[in-house]
Amino acid sequence: MFESFEGKKLPDVTFKTREDHDWVEKTTADIFGGKTVVVFSLPGAFTPTCSSSHVPRYNQLAPKFAELGVDEIICVSVNDAFVMNEWKLAQNADRITFLPDGNGELTDGVGLLVGKEDLGFGKRSWRYSMLVKDGVVEKMFIEPQEPGDPFHVSDADTMLKYLDPNAEAPLDVTVFSRPGCPFCAKAKGLLRDAGIEFEELVLNRDYTDQTLRAVANATTYPQVFVDGQLIGGSDDLETWLSERNTSDRAA
Repeated sequence: MFESFEGKKLPDVTFKTREDHDWVEKTTADIFGGKTVVVFSLPGAFTPTCSSSHVPRYNQLAPKFAELGVDEIICVSVNDAFVMNEWKLAQNADRITFLPDGNGELTDGVGLLVGKEDLGFGKRSWRYSMLVKDGVVEKMFIEPQEPGDPFHVSDADTMLKYLDPNAEAPLDVTVFSRPGCPFCAKAKGLLRDAGIEFEELVLNRDYTDQTLRAVANATTYPQVFVDGQLIGGSDDLETWLSERNTSDRAA
């Protein structure tokens, strides 16, 4: 079993980072001193679970973490600065700091450097997350030692619930749109005015009309989904938002 690093000060490490075209050295004190930081660490950049689930959800929930006093969210991996910077761009994760632990010094210092030689990875980080205050680990969520790449407790939602058991995650909203569609523009405007973030999928760029028929049984635009529920077009969305506001006021 891995030992938790809770209550301990992070080891002194100098990280080799890249900003623009320059090498910039940052120490543990530079990064964590006087701040509240959420860290999540994973086996490798561009790997499946890391790219599809771990990074995107932390990026999505970043505003919620900020509301709860978190100054920064940091993704750590035993990869070099070039790889980490390219991965951040590929993930569109502009709310997260990607920190290269290329030599594995931080990871080894907290006791979570493991051998992944069977995959040709060499030494990598076990998957975990932690809440760090002024360089001291307050809470740590370490994935269980089981075969494969377990992903049960180091996720963003678990950390959010630790910070605030009553915290509500943001809505998951997707807008299927068509270029030049005025009703699509209206729907997106309604969502922005309501302060609701959304992902936009554009016809013939991200999907085809066949996909829209398959998932929404519809041929008109836009089609808005909220938390897996089909809301419909812009007028339907306007009604849904009005009813939501009425419900919130009643509560």
